[in-house]
Amino acid sequence: MTTSTRTDIDLVAHLMRRAAFGLPAWQLEPLAELRYEDLVEDLLHVERHERPEEDLLARFHLEHANEEDYWWTNKKWFYRMINTRRPLEEKVALMWHNRFATAASKVTNPLMMRNHLEMLRDKGLGNFHVLLAELSRDPAMIYWLDQQTNHHGAINENYGRELLELFSMGRGNYTEDDVQAAAHAFTGWTIKQTIPRYPNGWYESGYVFRPDDHAYAEKSFLGESGNFNGSDVVDIVVQQPATARYVAATLYGYFVADDPDDEAIDALARVYFDSGYELTEMLRALFNSHYFKNARFNRVRSPVELVVNTITLNGQHRDPYEFGIRYLVNASQAMGQEPLNPPTVEGWHSGREWIDSSFLIERVNFAVERLGDDGHPGVRNMIDHVGEMRPSFTAEQLLDACLYELGCWKLEDKSRRVILDDAGEINATPGNESFDKAVTRMFEYVASSREFQMA
Repeated sequence: MTTSTRTDIDLVAHLMRRAAFGLPAWQLEPLAELRYEDLVEDLLHVERHERPEEDLLARFHLEHANEEDYWWTNKKWFYRMINTRRPLEEKVALMWHNRFATAASKVTNPLMMRNHLEMLRDKGLGNFHVLLAELSRDPAMIYWLDQQTNHHGAINENYGRELLELFSMGRGNYTEDDVQAAAHAFTGWTIKQTIPRYPNGWYESGYVFRPDDHAYAEKSFLGESGNFNGSDVVDIVVQQPATARYVAATLYGYFVADDPDDEAIDALARVYFDSGYELTEMLRALFNSHYFKNARFNRVRSPVELVVNTITLNGQHRDPYEFGIRYLVNASQAMGQEPLNPPTVEGWHSGREWIDSSFLIERVNFAVERLGDDGHPGVRNMIDHVGEMRPSFTAEQLLDACLYELGCWKLEDKSRRVILDDAGEINATPGNESFDKAVTRMFEYVASSREFQMA
């Protein structure tokens, strides 16, 4: 740890907590030698890096590698998040999964859920117009919102309503007449009938347009009139100022702060229009902004973010043959977030609701158990890196070194006093078992702190 790079590495750590899943100091230090703007570009240009190889994962987990089981998709997603060199791709997919909430509990077809996730991953960093059009044709979304029951002469408003309320514009920016017009426009948009599981297993479903079930008639939608279909509705929706602000607020809330900032959201909304709805351009502006750089430790981490960061730090599940990855899904579920199975069409209620009394216990126990075990390779690497910083440590010096090593965390004075009072007097010298225990104990203190819940 050197004073010449400390400011830079704090900013790099912040970027990697928000645009990725966080890194230990021994991995942050090489990044701090690069220009911040170049780090942002490398995160945005996901095509520069290959996705994690998953063939061996299936080979070593034959008892789980069942595409008819949505748990397998969930486990693969955790493996990807831990091992990806394209972390922003996974963070954005996680963000859209909450915004475009679709749950296996109702869809019940694991292949549709798997393809839904792949769509969010493939399109999530691209053009919002394209993303919304793909979402409207996504079989899992169609089934989730009963769009297959939306018929000419007997409309179902679910998808038309959620498209406007939750996916693009937000409440107060459309009328009930607009909802009905959207529903009429989407009649005939449905899915191929899936075949029951037995005896041959699930078959792939797909979007299909049935022209005999479409309402060919003049429709009035958001101030425009015409013989609109679903594609026309999407075209009109993405042009609305309310959509620009809604998308901007979604990005701001996920990457910057739980509490909105109207000035920052307005600036992002302008980028939305100036770029032709390009999400990468919006994120480029966001990550390079002063409001992002200054927004540190003001956002509660979701369970998935906490789990993946903890495992990234402790070095588990870097190899496809390591068993037990299912427990990561269980851990996140116990903290209130089961990926691929959000509780409602609104997704998960984030922010402070992540850390109620029962969830907080699960979060603390998970992080403490995995960061306090020097048998994990990542913990061992962090101990060794801390040991290189000084020839000996007082309690306060060791706390600062461990905060730095875990990813440049900051503690409020109250938390520091509680930890140092409990730790007592320490005179730790690297290179022996007592030093290892002192470091892992300090890791446990940090992991149990209020601040470790934030990003």
